[in-house]
Amino acid sequence: MKRTFATVAVLAAALFAPALKAQEPVVNVYSTRHYPTDTRLYENFTAATGIKVNLIEGQEDPLIERIRAEGENSPADVLITVDAGRLWRAEQMGLFAPVRSELLEARIPAHFRHPEGKWFGFSYRARAIVYNKAAVSGGEIKDYADLADPKWKGRVCVRSSSNVYNLSLLAALIEHWGEEKARAWAQGVKDNLARPPQGSDTDQIKAVAAGECDVALVNHYYYVRLLASDKPGDLNVVRKVALVWPDQDGNGTHVNISGAGMVRTAPHKEAAIRFLEYLASEEAQVYFAVGNNEWPTVPDVAYRNRVLASLGEFKIDPLPVEVLGKNQPLAQRIFDEVGWR
Repeated sequence: MKRTFATVAVLAAALFAPALKAQEPVVNVYSTRHYPTDTRLYENFTAATGIKVNLIEGQEDPLIERIRAEGENSPADVLITVDAGRLWRAEQMGLFAPVRSELLEARIPAHFRHPEGKWFGFSYRARAIVYNKAAVSGGEIKDYADLADPKWKGRVCVRSSSNVYNLSLLAALIEHWGEEKARAWAQGVKDNLARPPQGSDTDQIKAVAAGECDVALVNHYYYVRLLASDKPGDLNVVRKVALVWPDQDGNGTHVNISGAGMVRTAPHKEAAIRFLEYLASEEAQVYFAVGNNEWPTVPDVAYRNRVLASLGEFKIDPLPVEVLGKNQPLAQRIFDEVGWR
């Protein structure tokens, strides 16, 4: 009898183990962010809630495609990605479920979230202009439109048009100016290039400092990284350049977001919502500012990032970021047609 009872007990344990495992508090996060401080963020969430974070990391488009391919059986609960355009793309593929959360709606400004709660922006970055202080006078370049002025012919550096930073900027200009004027701007910038589009935003800053060009489009945090560096080479670069917040007398400087949404087929929906709400908490918002020199989307969050704070305040473009995704296909077509590769 003892042997029989033991056998039954083992069989029962084997049968119920999967069910018990399925009930463990977990959230499966698919993320395209690769910053060391994000790991600490997930650890703090687990410490605060008891919910374990299972993390899958990858590049933006392949990770979105993976969720689509996994279909109804996808284990993904939350997708985190950079750029509103990619959030829009995932939304258009039907990957997100709407989330109704009073906390998220109260803390995240409306222009930084989807109107139906399908995704939320948790940090933002600005598309700025850097210039060589020895070649350009302060105030000589003020707006995005200036980059298309013939006076800058042979003096502009920029990365590829396929990069989401440039796609989102042109998407915003399409919304503000209309297609015709946005196309003329893209053509003008292309005609003013000092070299073929290449490299990262850091490469653009270094090219400006080296005199390969006089002005360049960059995301602000690439400049901040160099400014915060303790490497003599990096500090020598930033000494030679200055940063401009474009369009301060107009629509304001273009900004984009890092954001996240709950996957439509999420197996742990309650945990997914708690995770999204945690990303809007004071503690998590500070990590975004410290980890990648981005600004928290939640207003008035006190963060300790001396270098980021040294950039000061500026007027941002309040355009709803969902527009950036909607206009990106047209933006890419315009870039292709004017020969900005």
